[in-house]
Amino acid sequence: MSDSSDLLILEQFLPFRLNRLSESVSQNFAQHYRREYGMTRPEWRTLAVLGQHGVQTSTQICAHSTMHKTKVSRAVQSLATRGWLVRERDMADRRLEYLHLTAKGRKHYAKLVVLANEFELDLKNSLTPSAYATVQKALTLLEELERKRLS
Repeated sequence: MSDSSDLLILEQFLPFRLNRLSESVSQNFAQHYRREYGMTRPEWRTLAVLGQHGVQTSTQICAHSTMHKTKVSRAVQSLATRGWLVRERDMADRRLEYLHLTAKGRKHYAKLVVLANEFELDLKNSLTPSAYATVQKALTLLEELERKRLS
């Protein structure tokens, strides 16, 4: 029989718990935007970054969304095919492409904002105000700690 210190209890391991929770919430939200728009996770995240930040490069979208460049590239291609974003080459550096939403893309982004806000409000309303504040505070603390660890 192993000593309990020889075991990693995943259900108590904070990184595992955070990941599992994040994935569950993300999958739940995915049902909504998939049903409404037939979008993938990389597509909605790309749309959200461009809607919030305006003109971006794929590299900037990767940084904001923490997605790999191949996922962003596929999402950009799909959104361009739908007519939701356009690409503009940098004339000084032909390797760079600036991406921005079209009028059609901004219209769908506005609908996504409503969908996301409703989803978040439902989550928030499932908690007491005190519990919600505690969750927000804990997330902020963990994000700050992680930023310090990475710098």
